[in-house]
Amino acid sequence: MNKNYFRFWILVSIVAISGFSQGMLLPLIAVIFEKGGVSPSLNGLNAISLYIGILLVSPFMERPLRKYGYKPVIIFGGALVFVSLALFPLWKTFWFWFALRLLIGIGDHSLHFATQTWITSFSPAEKRGRNISLYGLFFGIGFATGPLMTPLVNVNESLPFIVSSILCLAGWVFVFSLKNELPEQEVTINSFLATIKQFRRALKFGWVAFLPPFSYGFLESSLNGSFPIYALRMNMDVSSVSLVLSAFAIGSIITQLPLGMLSDHYGRRNILMTVLFLGFFSFTAASFLEHSFIGLFIAFLISGMVVGSTFSLGISYMTDLVPKDLLPTGNLLCGIFFSLGSLSGPIIGGLFIKFLQSVSFFYIISTMLLAISFIIFAFGKKTYLILDQQNS
Repeated sequence: MNKNYFRFWILVSIVAISGFSQGMLLPLIAVIFEKGGVSPSLNGLNAISLYIGILLVSPFMERPLRKYGYKPVIIFGGALVFVSLALFPLWKTFWFWFALRLLIGIGDHSLHFATQTWITSFSPAEKRGRNISLYGLFFGIGFATGPLMTPLVNVNESLPFIVSSILCLAGWVFVFSLKNELPEQEVTINSFLATIKQFRRALKFGWVAFLPPFSYGFLESSLNGSFPIYALRMNMDVSSVSLVLSAFAIGSIITQLPLGMLSDHYGRRNILMTVLFLGFFSFTAASFLEHSFIGLFIAFLISGMVVGSTFSLGISYMTDLVPKDLLPTGNLLCGIFFSLGSLSGPIIGGLFIKFLQSVSFFYIISTMLLAISFIIFAFGKKTYLILDQQNS
């Protein structure tokens, strides 16, 4: 029990530092490029490089995890992230930063894939929502503090990258204290074709559970990659933008654990439908309050409280739906769907800002949340019934 406790807190602490670097990078580089005269569409293109890296590495992640275990994959991912962050100040060009963000995407995905699979593998069903929500909570704490680094560009553009790199290095060192483990080996992944077959099996069991990670990816990347551009064009200052973004992350921190625990008792489907539907209302409200800093801050805080947990709830939902030997594949697909949402967010957001200047940016988010809420209502399975059968 003590071993699981120690391992769990090491893993979630690493995730918090990773969240910090991700939360910092999106608004930070968006602001730097906007001030440098880079167009919103190119700004969005640079933002998606992180998620391109995730998608590129995803088909090749499961085999090394099953062969070498969780610890080496986390060490590889953490090393790639802190080295890439340290290289940002060396050369400020669009394509060099594009390449570095792509490498960070590969490193972050390796780290998250291994940590969340490890946590879901040793978490009992009755505490799964709690543990995954704590995972999401710590990521959210890191992500909330990340945008607060953005005003440091007024001091020195290199300073946020250096601070983030040092923090990642400090967290990475603690991974070496963990004892390595291997996931369940009921299947052997020895070819790309075998990986595709595993993907098909996992999608058959839990496709509906991958939509919440998609929605969170879209939400996170569009808010942190496109909203700063939209806000600056509404004459909002950089400090206000960072505070509004942090309000969303703070909201997700407040309700992350309670929502996870509620999902253990009332079912992931019921909680997911509810928070997505409330998210539709909160972002619709934001569209009417976008010219008021206080109104926008409150709208973002409430939005974070209701939809800031959709990624962790989606992982818990997936874990309920797929067989245990498919957990690595299911976690991989959660990352892939998160990346697909994250890729589409800045692209759609950038085009929206460019061509639909008279329409509120928040309508694209509220529409997407409403659509996924209805899909889960129509096709989702009542996982609390499954849990009752497992416990009886």
